[in-house]
Amino acid sequence: MTVLYIDNASDLDNFCEQIKQSDWLAIDTEFLREKTYFPQLCLIQIANDDVIACVDPIAIEDLTPLMDILYQPGMTLVFHAARQDLELLQMLRGELPQQIFDTQLAATVLGIGDQIGYGNLVKHCLDVDLDKAHSRTDWTQRPLSNEQLDYAADDVRYLRTLYHQMSAQLDEQERRPWLNDDFASLSDPKTYTADPEAIWRKIRGAGKLKASQLVVLQQLAAWREQRAIDRNRPRRWILKDDVMLDLARFAPDSKNQLAKIRGLEPRDIERNGSDIIEVISRAQEIPEAQWPKLIKPVPLTNQQEALLDALMALLRKYCDEESITPVAVATRKDIEHLVRGERDISLLKGWRKKIVGQKLLDFLHGELAITADSQQLSTQEV
Repeated sequence: MTVLYIDNASDLDNFCEQIKQSDWLAIDTEFLREKTYFPQLCLIQIANDDVIACVDPIAIEDLTPLMDILYQPGMTLVFHAARQDLELLQMLRGELPQQIFDTQLAATVLGIGDQIGYGNLVKHCLDVDLDKAHSRTDWTQRPLSNEQLDYAADDVRYLRTLYHQMSAQLDEQERRPWLNDDFASLSDPKTYTADPEAIWRKIRGAGKLKASQLVVLQQLAAWREQRAIDRNRPRRWILKDDVMLDLARFAPDSKNQLAKIRGLEPRDIERNGSDIIEVISRAQEIPEAQWPKLIKPVPLTNQQEALLDALMALLRKYCDEESITPVAVATRKDIEHLVRGERDISLLKGWRKKIVGQKLLDFLHGELAITADSQQLSTQEV
């Protein structure tokens, strides 16, 4: 099938006329964000059963006709690992599409694998080896070669077949409803909203700081996040994580002291030094009652560890019965949360609760007993 390259408004209008009656469309994007905070959209690949196109958002100023098609009522958009593509659509439209099918999530409940890559999924389901020759392409450069366009088109060429195949399997196994909550979360704006005040929790090494230093890190991380957004630059270009950790530890109050922080370049001090000092000063004035806290859990007792092992055994048993990878349902850390009495966890929501979570709760409540022989683990109601 010939791949259409659409780089002008007239061709875009014609293409939209071709696809406007579609019930579903396979979508992928190419973007860069190495030098920006927000991803820079470079190409949009779209396909249905009849046509494949690569739409050039760098050449076409107004994508409204295409967005109107993608967001029309009843349209299902098919992605693989949808989050970054949806983030881009939200930037373009200011809202998220409401009907989504993600083949990566579908693969999880079909027992194919957890977080499987597109290439591996195509190989597993269709026995096709995808070309990787252009995986490092700079998609901002023009013109794009026919080889590059064909490479990009592969991301939706096989996505169509995967959609049909996996949809049929989900219906056959009556597992389509299992994905409702996961697909709905992809359409929830909260999924893509960063809280600047909580960004510090993602910084590796934060757990080694004292409480009085954590509040400085929190405020520095929030300032960096907003500065990165305002300048549309990567966070690390504003301040590197290890530099922020040292700033939180030593709390410099002058540019001379800032110069002693390893990794903080003179140009950074010249550009941001006054702001950094001000942020640190304000952080030190925050009352202790408002300081952020990293709660380190008390180690499990030996009996709790034994209970955790039993629950992990049940997890593997029930996942094996459903031909699903255990890690797709819960990690050992998730089971540990369950042992500690936490209940607001993904294991106890949606399809995960149906096939495993509720049974683990029954075991914890003494309503289910484990038995075994030399070959297998069994359970029985108490």
